[in-house]
Amino acid sequence: MRKDHRPYFLKRADLAFQRWYTRRFIAPQLEYLGKGAHFIKPWFVEIFGKNITLGDYATVIATPDKRVRLTLWSSFGNEGKITIGNCCLLCPAVRLLAATEIEIGDGCMLAQGVLISDSDWHGVYERDLAIGASYPVRIGKNVWIGDSAIIGKGVNIGDNSIVAAGAVVVKDVSENVIVGGNPARVIKRLDTRREMRTREALFADPVRLARDFDAIDRELLENNTLFDWLRSLCRPQRGD
Repeated sequence: MRKDHRPYFLKRADLAFQRWYTRRFIAPQLEYLGKGAHFIKPWFVEIFGKNITLGDYATVIATPDKRVRLTLWSSFGNEGKITIGNCCLLCPAVRLLAATEIEIGDGCMLAQGVLISDSDWHGVYERDLAIGASYPVRIGKNVWIGDSAIIGKGVNIGDNSIVAAGAVVVKDVSENVIVGGNPARVIKRLDTRREMRTREALFADPVRLARDFDAIDRELLENNTLFDWLRSLCRPQRGD
């Protein structure tokens, strides 16, 4: 489909259902779910383990073939935790796998297919171990992690840095740099003299933001009818 054929009222109903589903089925699985958090297709989000928190105005996008998975499986005597800050974005197929701790700062963006793991999940020589070596992963504020990047155990990434698509990060990354490759290395330093606008700025006025999105929906969907939507599902035509 080239466009959304749903009438406005149907999209509003769909959004309301997703909010209800999030409150009913996602929130009880989390230690904390912040205000204004928005899940798209929340039934494709899989959560395992306790001590998982998600901050205010976070956005989580999942699809049928690219589920978001937040998994915490700790060794005995070690609770472990996953902490995701305010205004973060988690795109389809993001996987966070923690045995000790994964901490993600405010305003971070995780693109499709990002994997962050704080453990080997097996011993190098003792492959019967369930977890193996595990060291906390800490991602600073306003970090952008590109498509299919992998962040390994014990890594710390500084504020504002960017991890390029497909990078494999196994060592610490300082703040205000771009890293890429396997293993990842610094390929550029950001100009700290330039103003840095973070994702948090998008949610500075959440009421106005919601109003703006609603206005866009009204304009884009105003001529859609229930009949045309049903027709597009049953008998799609060129241009749909």
